[in-house]
Amino acid sequence: MNDTDYRGRLGGPRLESQLCDAKPLYTEAEAQVEANRCLFCHDAPCITACPTAIDIPKFIKQIASDNLRGSARTILSANMLGLSCARVCPVEELCAGDCVYNDLNHKPIEIGRLQRYAVEHALGRERAGGRKLFTAKPPVGKKVALIGAGPASLACAAHLALAGATPVIFERDDLPGGLNTTGVAPYKFKTEDALDEVQWLLSHGVDLRCGVAVGQDVSFASLQAEYDAVFIGVGLGRDRLLGFEGEGVWGATALIRAVKNDPEFRLPAGTRTAIVIGGGNTAIDIARELAMLGVPEVRMVYRRSQAEMSGYRHEMEAARLYGVQLIAELRPAGAVSEGGRVRGARFHHAESGDEAVLPCDLLVLAIGQDKWADSFDDALALHANGTVKIDPQTRETSIEGVYAGGDCVNGGKEVVNAAADGREAAFAMLSGWGLQP
Repeated sequence: MNDTDYRGRLGGPRLESQLCDAKPLYTEAEAQVEANRCLFCHDAPCITACPTAIDIPKFIKQIASDNLRGSARTILSANMLGLSCARVCPVEELCAGDCVYNDLNHKPIEIGRLQRYAVEHALGRERAGGRKLFTAKPPVGKKVALIGAGPASLACAAHLALAGATPVIFERDDLPGGLNTTGVAPYKFKTEDALDEVQWLLSHGVDLRCGVAVGQDVSFASLQAEYDAVFIGVGLGRDRLLGFEGEGVWGATALIRAVKNDPEFRLPAGTRTAIVIGGGNTAIDIARELAMLGVPEVRMVYRRSQAEMSGYRHEMEAARLYGVQLIAELRPAGAVSEGGRVRGARFHHAESGDEAVLPCDLLVLAIGQDKWADSFDDALALHANGTVKIDPQTRETSIEGVYAGGDCVNGGKEVVNAAADGREAAFAMLSGWGLQP
């Protein structure tokens, strides 16, 4: 167990504390009313829509019968990151999006909020001195090295620890949790909550070593030699900036991290206009954050049509409620600077090629991130886009005994996809050793 106080590394108040919870925790009465709306479908489509296949009707029925411990166990047995997924999952596109109530022209069940209610209450009772929800099996003599302390590695490590294996996570950063800690929009999930979930996962027998970079402080080959298996869960790398330069130019994930984790960070005085380049969910998140933090004019600029945006429609609609504007079919061409400070951005119209210059005090690029899984071993097979090739069933890579999951495999999906990868990799390792999860 790792007993480091990661919350203590955060320092003082941060900008994220100014952003309210978009979906507050249910009261008991609200949870009971919502749980009793569920039809408890046989062959429920919401289960199929969940990448971790949580038995959703079962956990909701357990809430309805006031069995919150049982409900949390149902959730967490399938998804050890059930707390964060309850907060950050795009349920509108997944489980709730497939709720049968949609076909009946009724509001779908608030599955994410019910999941949060059950898990938060159950974990709160555990912390208060109640019985642990899960007890690890006796040690089985197997050690696994995990690279990166994001959702995929944390899920994998937790399942391994519960089965009696000894997982050791190596994280280059000072804070564990991956994007849950550094990159999730604060109105969905704040840093303290992410670190609380990490601490709970570690409490099952996971060793975490922060500030250790594989490839620099320890070699990939030494991990292969010392451990029975290796899991790669490094996520994605730095923001791509397209050569844009100047004070006031930010990568989206770097800016989100500053808002979430840096007590010294403040938006520059006099910031009145921000431009966010990109059409994905990260672009929408940071645009909405800036608007919520009081920037009077926030524009998202996307190179294709609105219909081709990869960002979820419900997220864009929510951002518009805070005043975020969307300008489509403008391709970025460069920053406009004065005295080393950004004053605007140049664009070319996608069809006519005409140039347009849009003024701004803050320019944010949300156009993707670098890959860095290729730095571990030349034998690690990659796709043309730099993501790791895996067996879709076992998550094993081209190197025997080396597994991978999360964003370094899928290029940037949801936390729940990473949790599913970590779980399946853990189960494959255990099965290969003749052990049961």
